[in-house]
Amino acid sequence: MSDTSVKQQSTAAFYGQAVASFAVALAATAVGIFQLDADPWVRGFLGIAVLYLVTSAFTLAKVIRDRQEAGQIVNRVDQARLEKLLAEHDPFEKL
Repeated sequence: MSDTSVKQQSTAAFYGQAVASFAVALAATAVGIFQLDADPWVRGFLGIAVLYLVTSAFTLAKVIRDRQEAGQIVNRVDQARLEKLLAEHDPFEKL
């Protein structure tokens, strides 16, 4: 049985760029909220809102990844069943 699926791996540079981009965006947002000319409770509310948005984004990314991985497992099981079925009913086997 051959596995034709290719697991895509990101490079270390791509991973580093993603982490750096996330850190810069979060830091810029924090500085922007801190420098905002507003009452402290407004800045605190915006800070909590940003943290909630970040955690929700991480959760969404994990759910999407988990569903994709589950779909890949089902596809591999279905492929193995199909290959077994075809091997059992091979018309050229008796030749």
